[in-house]
Amino acid sequence: MITIKRFVFNPIGVNTYVLSDSTGEGVIIDCGCLTKSEWEELYGYITSRSLHIVHLLNTHFHLDHVFGNRFALQELGLKPEASSLEHPYYTQLQQQVAMFFGGAVASSLDYSFTHSVGPSLKEGDRVRFGQSHLDVIATPGHSPGGICFYNAEEQILISGDTLFESSVGRTDLAGGNYQSLLRSIKEKLCVLPDSTQVYPGHGGTTTIGHEKLYNPYL
Repeated sequence: MITIKRFVFNPIGVNTYVLSDSTGEGVIIDCGCLTKSEWEELYGYITSRSLHIVHLLNTHFHLDHVFGNRFALQELGLKPEASSLEHPYYTQLQQQVAMFFGGAVASSLDYSFTHSVGPSLKEGDRVRFGQSHLDVIATPGHSPGGICFYNAEEQILISGDTLFESSVGRTDLAGGNYQSLLRSIKEKLCVLPDSTQVYPGHGGTTTIGHEKLYNPYL
């Protein structure tokens, strides 16, 4: 059985998830901790449960989802795994920060970690940890290389910024496409079982069934 722990990090309030199973192996998804204290909160959870983190996964490379990748690289030796279509956004992280927080803040941060990326992920790939796995679903729209992580046996979906409770991801950022986003949700996510638990990049959890009934964008 997969255990899911959620953390909410940085001023944008991103959901960072740690998934693990009974073997003690686990993954971090969208490591968004910006400050050392946020990283210590995440790392404290990992060490208190003697977890061995074997993958650092990203649904996409927007700034709020990657801030903590610096700590994961430095302290766990992990490189982020995401779609190769997201790599340009990783190398342009300083520009992203400047757009949201201004040039002064952007120039104060270290971006050297963005030169290190792990294996690229694509539709149909399977990420394994312990006795568990996550299947990769390509869901472009919020960003060109947006992906979700799905476990069919336990009906778990990590949806990143593709699908939220009663909402969908924004498409006004570079590379966003509203029609692509809706197509991704309707053709890739709404076909999953209604009981599938959805863990989004922001906000609370929901289910596929609830969103099919009540999401005003669908």
